[in-house]
Amino acid sequence: MNYKFLIYISYSYALPIGNPLEKEILKRGYTVKWFADIEDGKKAIQEKDNALQTIQDVLDYKPDVVLTATNMVPDFITGLKVQVFHGFLARKRPSKKHIFSEFRIRGFFDLYCTQGPSTTSIFKQLEEKHKHFKVIETGWSKVDPLFPITKKTDNSNIPTVLIASTFTERLSLAFNNEVFDEIKRLSITNRYRFKMVLHPKIPKVIVDKWKTLENKNFSYYDTTDLIPIFQTSDILFADTTSAIQEFLLQKKPVVTFNHTFKHNYLIDVNESINIEKAFIEALNPTEKLLKNIQVFIKDLHPYFDGKSSMRIIDTTIAFLHDDKSYLKRKPFNIIRKYKIRKQLNYYTLKSYNKPPTIAK
Repeated sequence: MNYKFLIYISYSYALPIGNPLEKEILKRGYTVKWFADIEDGKKAIQEKDNALQTIQDVLDYKPDVVLTATNMVPDFITGLKVQVFHGFLARKRPSKKHIFSEFRIRGFFDLYCTQGPSTTSIFKQLEEKHKHFKVIETGWSKVDPLFPITKKTDNSNIPTVLIASTFTERLSLAFNNEVFDEIKRLSITNRYRFKMVLHPKIPKVIVDKWKTLENKNFSYYDTTDLIPIFQTSDILFADTTSAIQEFLLQKKPVVTFNHTFKHNYLIDVNESINIEKAFIEALNPTEKLLKNIQVFIKDLHPYFDGKSSMRIIDTTIAFLHDDKSYLKRKPFNIIRKYKIRKQLNYYTLKSYNKPPTIAK
């Protein structure tokens, strides 16, 4: 049977999430298309010859499965709505109603493909509470290319520090002038090589400021494909960005600046004067720190085989055929449904509130 898959995204940073899924789908001989609901994502998928340009194209395509790396997905398109997540549980800031915002149930999805025990355990509780979706742990497609873990091939004695930052100004090291000045100083000491990536939402003026540091020891990368840079870096310097969790899967230390929480698997500093001291500590990690990292990643993503995309596709196809009559109808969600119609400039009363089932 030929299944029609749709990879639904918003931002360009979702391409590395969808690409391994696309590869797995094509390997099986199935059909796959892409769609982005905002301009950043639309520009990013133009490099692909299987990008759908309009929401009408999506409706005409009639997907069997919609793999979603966004918080919402149109309820009026066909297909099993599958949440594959646009990031790890970043543990940035809890809200009053939810432990973390990543666990907010918006009522659009039929299936959640969770990344590991830390997300599965909570989503299983939410599954039992809401009863209109299924939760199955698969691992995360984005990190498939990271495995098997390879050793850094650069034989240089100068360590490489990757710098990554989130876009929220109050949480972001990229906006901090003292951090900028310290990295500028360190970049001309010849003691470190720096590679930097910034979130696509960070203002251009901030990006341009950091680009002024470019020299033989500092390189800026305008990319959302971080895994090749992870593999050539010894440590990460970050704030609260979800790149932290991805980088830690290599069992390499991470230095954070003003992280919201004092996690025992991170080396956190609050003043720029202590940054280099933390770099030295990270480059010579204690056994205790390495053990804490291992404990954390086992709970985060215990899959090191690079086959999470395979598990996601297997899971979605199996669930597409399963009897789902036990699931409740998804909530009305009138306000959210209106918002997504307004965003796409497509107004319809059509709404699929029960997941589809295809006979085997």
